[in-house]
Amino acid sequence: MPCFSQNQSMMAPLAFSFFFLLISFFSFTSEAGSVGINYGRIANDLPTPAKVVELLKSQGLNRVKLYDTDSTVLTAFANSGIKVVVALPNELLSNAAADQSFTDAWVKANISNYYPATQIEAIAVGNEVFVDPNNTTKFLVPAMKNVHASLSKYNLDTNIKISSPIALSALQTSFPVSSGSFKTELVEPVIKPMLDLLRQTGSYLMVNAYPFFAYTANADKISLDYALFKDNPGVVDSGNGLKYTNLLDAQIDAVYAAMTALQYNDVKITVSETGWPSAGDSNEVGASPENAASYNGNLVRRVLGQSGTPLKPNDSLDVFLFALFNENQKTGPTSERNYGLFYPSEKKVYDIPLTADGVSDAPSSGVGKSQTPVSGDVSTTSHQGQTWCVANGGSSEEKLQNGLNYACGEGGADCTPIQPGATCYNPNTLEAHASYAFNSYYQKKARGAGTCDFGGTAYVVTQPPSKYYYHQLLFAVCLVNLCCRVRDLRISHRILSGERCMWPEFLEPFFRILPFITRV
Repeated sequence: MPCFSQNQSMMAPLAFSFFFLLISFFSFTSEAGSVGINYGRIANDLPTPAKVVELLKSQGLNRVKLYDTDSTVLTAFANSGIKVVVALPNELLSNAAADQSFTDAWVKANISNYYPATQIEAIAVGNEVFVDPNNTTKFLVPAMKNVHASLSKYNLDTNIKISSPIALSALQTSFPVSSGSFKTELVEPVIKPMLDLLRQTGSYLMVNAYPFFAYTANADKISLDYALFKDNPGVVDSGNGLKYTNLLDAQIDAVYAAMTALQYNDVKITVSETGWPSAGDSNEVGASPENAASYNGNLVRRVLGQSGTPLKPNDSLDVFLFALFNENQKTGPTSERNYGLFYPSEKKVYDIPLTADGVSDAPSSGVGKSQTPVSGDVSTTSHQGQTWCVANGGSSEEKLQNGLNYACGEGGADCTPIQPGATCYNPNTLEAHASYAFNSYYQKKARGAGTCDFGGTAYVVTQPPSKYYYHQLLFAVCLVNLCCRVRDLRISHRILSGERCMWPEFLEPFFRILPFITRV
C-alpha cells in the first residue's frame, strides 16, 4: 500500500467504541422518527419503477415521496408495503381551486383507483407554491380544501392526509430561532388559512429544509460541522436559551416559532425534502461526496436515534431525503443533478445507513461510504470520517505520469517521501508514487470536491488501500515519519508533544515484526 498522510488517528480507542455501542442501544429504545426518500424522475436514464421498488425494499426504506401520480409508478408500488406520498402539481392548482368536480375526478383517477393496494398516505398539494413564478399562491388553500372534500367523498380522508411543502423562504426571519416569523404578505392570505386546515384535518405542515443552501451562502459565518451534524460548540438561542447543535434543527424550530407566533403550535412538521449535493459548481461551497455522506448519514442517525428538536423535544421528526437518484435532466447549477444517493445504475454514490439496524451496525461516525466509479463518475465514501485519493491502476502510464508531475509540481503536493531512499519510496512503481502524490494534494485541498481527479486517473476510497500486507505496516511508519516533519499534523495526541515527535505505543508490535515480514 502506498504511504498516505491524514490528520486523524487511525485507531479509535476500544473503550470509546464500547461506550458508543451502549449509548446507541439505549437511544434506539426511545421513540424515534422515520426516514423516507424523494423519488424524482427528471432524467432519461433511470431504472424502471418496478426495479426502483425492489431497490427501496433492499435498502429497508418503507416511505417514498413522489412528485406526481404517474400510473406506472403507482402500480409498481402496489402491495409493496411501501407508503407513498403523491403530489398534485402546481400547474393543476388553478383548476383544483376553481371546481370541486375537477378534484373529484382527479382523486378518483389518481388516488381511489390505486388505494389501498398502493398505500398512499398523503397528498402534497403543490410544491413550494410561494416561490412559483406562475403566481399560484392564491389557488393553494382553495385547492387543498377541494382535494380534502373529494377525499371525504370517497371515504379516504381518514387515512390520506393533505399538506403542501413550503420552502424556508416563506420565513421573514429565522435567526435567532426564537424570532422565527412568516413573511407578512403571506400570513393572512395563505399561511393562517392553510395551518387552520391542517389543524382541522389532523394533518401536518410539510417543510423543505436545506442547510446546504444556508451554508454555501454563508460559509464564512456558519460552521461546516454545525451544518453536517458533527461535533461543534453549538449555538445558544438568545431568545429562549435553547442550545442548537445542528443547523437543520434550528431551521425546523424557526418554522415552529413562526407557527407558535400565530397560535398554531399544535400543528406538527414533516421535513418533506432535505439533502446535500455530492457535486456542485465552483461557487457552491461544500458540495462534495464526503459532505453529502456526512450530512445524510448523520441526519439518519439523528432522526432514528433521538426524538424531537430543542423546541419540540417530545415530537418525533419524520424526514424525506432528497433524493433517490441523480437526475441528469434537471436544470440549474450542477448541484441540482447531484443530490441522489444512487446513480441511475443503482450503484451507490456513497454508502450510508438508512435503517435503525444499519445505524447500529455503522461506524461510530454514523457514515460508512462505499465507492464505485461508474462511467467516469466517482462515488466517494467515508469510513469513520476518513478518505484517501488513490491512482487508478487502469490508467495509462502517460496520464499517471502527467498527474504525478502536476501534483508534485504546480499542485504543491509534498513528494519528498517518495524520492529515492526516502521512507515511502517503496514500492517503486508509478502507480504507488502517483497515489502518494495524489493523496498529498487531496489532503492539502481539504478533500474538496474535484480535487481527486487528475484527468480521470484517480478516485476516492475510504479504507487505506492495500496491495501487500507489509505495506500496511509501512503505512503506519510513514505516518509517524511524516508527523516528525510536519509540525501541525496531529495524528494522535500520543504521537505529538509540542514540537517533539514520539513513537506511538500502538505501533511497537508492528516495529518488532516488520523486519521479518518485509523479507517475504
